[in-house]
Amino acid sequence: MSSTAKLALTDLLPLPNSSVKIPRLGFGVYQSHATTCINSCLTALKTGYRHIDSAQFYANESQVGTAIQHSKLPRSSLFITTKILSAGGSPDATYKKLVESVRKIDDREDGYVDLFLIHSPSGGPAARKEMWLALEKLVEAGKARSIGVSNYGISAIEEMKSYAKIWPPHVNQIELHPWCQQREIDAYCQKHGIVVEAYSPLVRNNKANDETLGRVAETKGVTTGQVLIRYALQKSWVPLPKSDTPARIEKNADVYGFELDSKDMETLDGLNQGSKGAIVQAVTN
Repeated sequence: MSSTAKLALTDLLPLPNSSVKIPRLGFGVYQSHATTCINSCLTALKTGYRHIDSAQFYANESQVGTAIQHSKLPRSSLFITTKILSAGGSPDATYKKLVESVRKIDDREDGYVDLFLIHSPSGGPAARKEMWLALEKLVEAGKARSIGVSNYGISAIEEMKSYAKIWPPHVNQIELHPWCQQREIDAYCQKHGIVVEAYSPLVRNNKANDETLGRVAETKGVTTGQVLIRYALQKSWVPLPKSDTPARIEKNADVYGFELDSKDMETLDGLNQGSKGAIVQAVTN
């Protein structure tokens, strides 16, 4: 289902069974480190992004926290996500890992993150359960406003029903772009109101020279990257483009002055290669 309603950088999407709303465009910081990460986050915030996506695995939660402080923007105007990569071995140890991440990002006494995700289902059923119960405790403690999953297929989300107090998860963050559309899990999430976030929406620039994509960009007078971000928005996904180049950070948010018509969307939909099109990973349903 594609949405062609008038879109804006300030757009928000409601999370399921929650009063929390998530900005429809996010800024990714994978492989962004030290002062580069701080400066990139500040450029993004200056450009108008209000949503930053970090993770324990990225080893830059503290830098995101520094950028938040330096930006002087009200904390309530920002939406900050992080992710736990692996369980700690016990409920208490896992909860402690979550609290450490929150402290790195927002070290105020009442600090919090807006969204905390389980980064991967790969730890197995016991680890998935341990991490989810710890995340629910984090919500109860007021240190996370919403919680979700990443790289989860249908069976892993269904499995959660046996132990989760918060179900469905608010978000599922997966790899999404025209070559890897993951239609089955996307349809499942949309059906249950789970917000679908798109990581690697720019395919890490691997498709910049793709002829079909290039033709669409040329007809619109925009870059291939702008087409890919606009495509994700019109698919009702929450794209998380990543860049450390200031001009590109700005360009990636400049996607509201044009629209992809139904023929453009159909053309891009036609590029789908299923799980073969993934550059990171497709989910296992």
